Amino acid sequence: MIKYLIVSDIHGSLPALEQVLAFYREQQCGMLCILGDILNYGPRNGIPQGLDPKGIAERLNAMAGEIVAIRGNCDSEVDQMLLDFPILSDYTLLVDNGKRFFLTHGHIYNEDRLPKGRFDCLFYGHTHRWKLERTEHTVVCNTGSITFPKDGNMPTFAIYCDGTVSVHRLDGSRLKELSL
Repeated sequence: MIKYLIVSDIHGSLPALEQVLAFYREQQCGMLCILGDILNYGPRNGIPQGLDPKGIAERLNAMAGEIVAIRGNCDSEVDQMLLDFPILSDYTLLVDNGKRFFLTHGHIYNEDRLPKGRFDCLFYGHTHRWKLERTEHTVVCNTGSITFPKDGNMPTFAIYCDGTVSVHRLDGSRLKELSL
């Protein structure tokens, strides 16, 4: 059984990423799924605390074999040159024990523009607002942002393990959980 940590919108903040990676190690996760906006803080955002794209690249490159990553709207070919794992796909399908997950950033596909096909959970970010809810056809999980949460939300990420999706604060405390 693999435990997946799903995170989006790091936007170059090394301290935020280090908190997530500490939880990843502590919880013995087996795969880190990054839903885009990894290194670049983005022209509409302020400069994040601990902006260190090279430091983020070093931390993530050291665990490249455990990462599946998606391109966000702030990621580019220049960012890819720093990273030892692919980041330029707009989406990927992940299958775990028969459960199908659609992973994307959210600027192309999202709950309002669903891709064709069947999947048990849609994971996305982009809006910087976490969400975990069951719809008529699937479970929708917006992981929020660990660096620039919006609308008074706190920094968040998600975990998938053994049929359950949960959203967590940076300190690891659980905000919500749903079974698939």
